[in-house]
Amino acid sequence: MNTKIAFPAMVKEYRLANNLTMEQLAEKIGKTKSTISKWESGTRSPKIYEIEEIAIFFGVHPEVMMFGETSTASPDAKNGTVQAINDKVVQLHPERQEIVLEVATEQLEEQIKANTPQAENKVVSISEKRVEYEVRKRVDKSAPGKVSAGTGYWQEDDYDTIVSFYEDDIPDDDDYDTIAIVVGHSMEPKIKNGDFLFIKYTSQVDTNTIGIFQVNGENYVKKLKDGYLQSLNPDYDNIQLTPNDEIRTIGEVVDVYREG
Repeated sequence: MNTKIAFPAMVKEYRLANNLTMEQLAEKIGKTKSTISKWESGTRSPKIYEIEEIAIFFGVHPEVMMFGETSTASPDAKNGTVQAINDKVVQLHPERQEIVLEVATEQLEEQIKANTPQAENKVVSISEKRVEYEVRKRVDKSAPGKVSAGTGYWQEDDYDTIVSFYEDDIPDDDDYDTIAIVVGHSMEPKIKNGDFLFIKYTSQVDTNTIGIFQVNGENYVKKLKDGYLQSLNPDYDNIQLTPNDEIRTIGEVVDVYREG
């Protein structure tokens, strides 16, 4: 027998069944704690590709997450192959987990197109169903800076524009201090050229956290590692840090906004 469970409750149910905190789940699927919290509270709706990503992570079909249908079996009752994959994936470094997630997402998309021709129609119907009861509100925010995902620069004087965002897709005002647009490709696939970063000013961030860092006068968006700043895109070099470098943390990236 099947039961219907709304997406917010389902995320929390699967997260707890896998003994994960919000922070741990956010790190594993490349989101922020703020995003997970809003998903579980129902104040923010995920995009279609995000539903696919979290479904793959938990080892369930995306339609289960999309349509709120789940079986009465325990959420962690996975078949042997899925369990074996999960056992391997959890042993990988986060950047390698992201590669596995990308490959799995591509395979799933190909499978859906091949085996369920009406999948695209279902996706449209989900969006249309949301519109029936919710008009997504837009808000205008100032984006005063550009930040490079490549060679490092932070401009506040020649880029100050007003950007329209979906209100339910951005963090609360208290969670960030400024907004910057990304220029460059070194942090793909998580952060892409043209994305908007919501940044909280801080002088220190934890290891494995994406932040804005100034090195010898140049500013970068990178992931902090022990002894270097990491570029998520393997085609770009990491920034090795030495005792002679002048290093300053400008802030932590608390959320990423991508239109569409």
